[in-house]
Amino acid sequence: MAPAPPSNGHAQAAAGSANLAGLSEDEQLARAIALSLGQSVPDIPPAAAPTPAPPPTAAPTAKPPVRAHPAAPSTASSAQQGAPTAVALADGTAVVRRIIDSDNSCLFNAVGYVTERSRKLAPRLRQVIADAVLADPFEWNEAVLGKEPAEYCRWIKDPNKWGGAIELSILSRHLGREIAAFDIQTTRVDIYGQGSGYSERVMLIYDGLHYDALAVAAFEGAPEQLDVTVIPTSGTRTEMVMQGAKQLATKAQTARAFTDTANFTLRCGVCQIGLKGEKEAVEHAKTTGHTNFSEY
Repeated sequence: MAPAPPSNGHAQAAAGSANLAGLSEDEQLARAIALSLGQSVPDIPPAAAPTPAPPPTAAPTAKPPVRAHPAAPSTASSAQQGAPTAVALADGTAVVRRIIDSDNSCLFNAVGYVTERSRKLAPRLRQVIADAVLADPFEWNEAVLGKEPAEYCRWIKDPNKWGGAIELSILSRHLGREIAAFDIQTTRVDIYGQGSGYSERVMLIYDGLHYDALAVAAFEGAPEQLDVTVIPTSGTRTEMVMQGAKQLATKAQTARAFTDTANFTLRCGVCQIGLKGEKEAVEHAKTTGHTNFSEY
């Protein structure tokens, strides 16, 4: 996966380092990777300025077992960089990837698109998640969330924070629909809400850093107005659509249109040190404030 040269280089690294300590490890990593691929990242708002580091027990770096996907930051989608975006089905329709903006809310807006055909529902869906956690802090406890419930609710309502498996689980329950999330790197599909008796399903696709929406288009190249985004949970046509979605994920995998956050290699553009995997990249970003990376 050959990256474009970082467009904002050292200047952006210098600007980002002052506020970097106020970001979580996932956020630091996402910004470093985005820069390594020549992508732009949103400015860090004043509210994200450095704050005293919490005690280790307050924000464990290990994700709870329920997170089948890591928290997904909203960097530019690989579908915008030449990855396949559609697979034709036998009946003339097509499974298509609908691009969601890189605005720090890709998961929420992807869910908004497949449920209500809107890419602007993130604030409402964040509130839905916070309300669900506060309504049942026994189920959504610190061991599951990685944070005390009240702290988590403040965190998830921040538009600069990203969601993952926990948030998809809660949204599936709230919507009364299964959410099928296709992982490009593994071509695995995780179906949130499966076994809960829901009759409908929606689909997303995940590239290691970003969620986009999946829809069934009337034909390949059809306008979004003709999209079907909700399918039955079972049946012959659903099987065909799911196979098409898996083929799309497989084609994207073949095109290396994903980021392997466990094994990717980066070189720091400031000090030239080589780094491998999420842990080393995060530690280097935390220690130095360097955010100008290139992949090698």
